[in-house]
Amino acid sequence: MSDLTGWQRHARIAAFPVIAVFAALLLGQFATFPNLPWYAGLTKPPFNPPNWIFGPVWTTLYVLMAFAAFRIARLPPSPARRAALVLFYLQLLLNAAWPWMFFAAHSPLLGLINIVPQVILVVATATVFIRLDRVAGICLLPLVAWIGFATVLNAAIWRLNGG
Repeated sequence: MSDLTGWQRHARIAAFPVIAVFAALLLGQFATFPNLPWYAGLTKPPFNPPNWIFGPVWTTLYVLMAFAAFRIARLPPSPARRAALVLFYLQLLLNAAWPWMFFAAHSPLLGLINIVPQVILVVATATVFIRLDRVAGICLLPLVAWIGFATVLNAAIWRLNGG
C-alpha cells in the first residue's frame, strides 16, 4: 500500500472536524427552524439582533471552527493536541445541544444551563488553540465574542420571560 500524498493526508485529517462541525450546524437547524414561531412570541431585550443576522453569523463561525480544528488536527500527535481537540469537541457538543435545549424544549432556562459551561469551554478551547497554532486560536475569537453575547442574550430572554 502506497503512502498517502500530502493532499490526501490533509483531506483525511480535515474530514472529521469538518463533518463534526457540519453535523452540529444541521442539528441546530433541525431544532431551531420549527420553533421560530415560539421564539417570535418571546419578550426580548432591546439588544436582540434581527433574526436574519443569525444565519450569516453562525455560518461564518462554523466555517472558522472547522478551519481552526483542521489546523489543530494536522499538528503532530501530542497530549496538548489531544487536549485541544477534546475541548473543541466538548464545546461543539454543547453548541449542538443548545438549540434543542432552548428552542426545541421551549426553555430559555435550559439554554442558559447549557450556554454557561459552553462559554467557559469556548474560552478554554481558544486559549489552548492559540498556544498550539496562533491562526487556529484567532479563528475562534469571533466565537468567543458571539457566545459571550449569546450568554447575555439568553439570560436576558430568560429573565424577561418569567425567569
